[in-house]
Amino acid sequence: MKLYIAGPMSGLPDYNYPAFYYAEGQLAALGYETLNPARNPTPDPETWEGYMRAALAQVIAADGIAYLPGSGESRGAKLELHVAAELGLAAKPIEEWLNV
Repeated sequence: MKLYIAGPMSGLPDYNYPAFYYAEGQLAALGYETLNPARNPTPDPETWEGYMRAALAQVIAADGIAYLPGSGESRGAKLELHVAAELGLAAKPIEEWLNV
């Protein structure tokens, strides 16, 4: 199963990348294929919209969404979760995918 990792980035130290990398490792250890937006190349031009275009392409390719804490306050994560819901993708907090 291919899981997209959604979560807040803008305005956070290191864009919250450490949390995305940690989630990626945890999910991969359980056999999930991950789509991690923290690994996307820098768009040209480097804009929020450019990053979101790449992220939404990953959401569309995913089978489900694992979302990180703070996603409900993130403009981008809320958009990703909205698209996932409209596509009928399972979207759950990462802890539920990890069965923690």
